[in-house]
Amino acid sequence: MSADVKSPSGSAADPVVDLATLRVDIDRIDQDMHELLIERSAIIDKLIAIKARQGGGSAFRPGREADMMRRIAMRHRGLLPLDTVEGIWRIIISTFTYVQAPYSVHVDTAAGDAMMRDSARFHFGFTVPFIPHYGALGVIDAVQASQGDLGMVRMDSGAMAQPWWHRLAPPEAPKIIARLPFVERPDHPAGVPAFVLSLPLAEAASRDVVIYEASILRWRDALPELIGRAGGEILGNVGSELGLSILLAMPGNVPLADLKALFVQAGHRDVRLAEIGSHAARHQVHRHPAPAEVSADT
Repeated sequence: MSADVKSPSGSAADPVVDLATLRVDIDRIDQDMHELLIERSAIIDKLIAIKARQGGGSAFRPGREADMMRRIAMRHRGLLPLDTVEGIWRIIISTFTYVQAPYSVHVDTAAGDAMMRDSARFHFGFTVPFIPHYGALGVIDAVQASQGDLGMVRMDSGAMAQPWWHRLAPPEAPKIIARLPFVERPDHPAGVPAFVLSLPLAEAASRDVVIYEASILRWRDALPELIGRAGGEILGNVGSELGLSILLAMPGNVPLADLKALFVQAGHRDVRLAEIGSHAARHQVHRHPAPAEVSADT
């Protein structure tokens, strides 16, 4: 049965909306989406077989994942919130990665379980096992002892702050491979700033942003401005046995020698620098319209 939808003036809207037909269309789209997921899983089956013949390799492709999420965010439109779209694709990517090579996510919950658990579930879903740890060092140890697990640590550990990043300096230690959330916006539902850690990746790591540990004797006020002028950012600093340990993000095109020169210019002639990971440049979305706003404009 169809019914005319009246506009506020009382005239019939054009075209006439048949609710039954719309529901049939929705069911068809839902079935198509499910069939496409099944088709995707069949392709993953082939991918697993090919990788096995070629001697394996990491299932984590942070550079490719970042490109996918950037394209999705850029082409999104309509009343469906970007939160939903991002969450769906995050779960699809993480779950299909898990199907290729099962892994767990070890999460630092020392500064609070709720926000980190929400972020882990938003980015990795519920199929991937969630393992909490009280502190970043426990996360690093668990990742290093695993065959291919991931870790999540907060960039700001609050009262539990410690130079956990120093443990990433040895070549064989876990490394930073991503910064979350990737699609950055003020109202992100899982917006706690966090790093993703993995065992060192032989390939597929994105180097838009390179993360360093810098060990210096003491703080000098000129340093933040010099780093900022070069496009970098000081993310944290904590006292250490050697004086002060700094967590630092720099553009991937800044050579290590140039970075060291910035420290020397600030008065740090005895700085020690170690690369501890890298990640894709995050995609910024200033604001996605709320459903009510989209409806009001159409």
